Amino acid sequence: MDVAVVWDPAYAEHDTGEHPEGADRIATVVEHLETTDLWPRLAVVEPRPATVEDLLLVHRRAHVDLIRRTAESGGGWIDGDTYVSPRSYEIALLAAGGTVVATEQWAQGRAGFALVRPPGHHATPDRAMGFCLFNNIAIAARRLLAAGYERVAIVDWDVHHGNGTQAAFINDPRVLFCSVHQWPLYPGSGWMTECGEGDGEGFTVNVPLPPGSLDGDYAHVFEAVIEPIVTQYAPQAVLVSAGQDPHADDPLASMMLSEAGFAQLALRVARLAETQCEGRLALVLEGGYDRRASALAIAAELRALLDGRAPEARGVTERAAASVARAVEVQQRYWTL
Repeated sequence: MDVAVVWDPAYAEHDTGEHPEGADRIATVVEHLETTDLWPRLAVVEPRPATVEDLLLVHRRAHVDLIRRTAESGGGWIDGDTYVSPRSYEIALLAAGGTVVATEQWAQGRAGFALVRPPGHHATPDRAMGFCLFNNIAIAARRLLAAGYERVAIVDWDVHHGNGTQAAFINDPRVLFCSVHQWPLYPGSGWMTECGEGDGEGFTVNVPLPPGSLDGDYAHVFEAVIEPIVTQYAPQAVLVSAGQDPHADDPLASMMLSEAGFAQLALRVARLAETQCEGRLALVLEGGYDRRASALAIAAELRALLDGRAPEARGVTERAAASVARAVEVQQRYWTL
């Protein structure tokens, strides 16, 4: 498939200082991509800021006002992990808007990959946390719903559970949220029995995996759980929280994904989008804190999307297989697996 990358050097102006989610995090990815044969094959698209009305599709006004006031007053820590600098409110608007722009690439026959920061999937409707200010992917999903979409699937392969995205749609069957993540790990949510609430029961799918899980373990999660559920759900669009922190070299987690594993993940979501919704696929960057590892992983994902192929994912561990089997048992209450 054709792919557009949404990026702006202004993302570096969210200045977190000495921090894992630092100002150079996306710039180093782009610098690497520019040295490869991939860059001329990509459309590079500028983002535009989200509006306050966009933010309010997901977040409470008090939360939006807190981030704005903190930035306007010179910045400060929201919690022990999450920092707001004087430009952070404006750049967070650009991150949310850039994710929306990634979905707009479908009109040009392209998938979108939003290389944005700050990340978003930990931000709940009323709280910034885990390096995240506003929930970029949730805002994009709500924009699609407002435009008339009836079923949107979100797949989150960041190593940390996307608690904010889950909270945004916990009662909403119009969004299927599927997360595969390391357990135990921050933020402590995402156990397999968290399946949604009220009208949304059955539309939250969590597959926690043990530390040390391999490429083949992630492929097994997709084959046994995510792919059959997404197929039965029949989404009209597929969005991906594409964290690069399951990489074996990432300093904040203990998974063992290689570039080949990330390529497999990208290929699998692309095939879901192609078979279910005419290729309407958008990925948004979440975590990933080893600069070289993130750059290599994203390059592998983009190559898989552009070429429609990926190396085989190898290795299935006994502990991960047991976790997948338990997740299947839970999800069989709602889906045919």
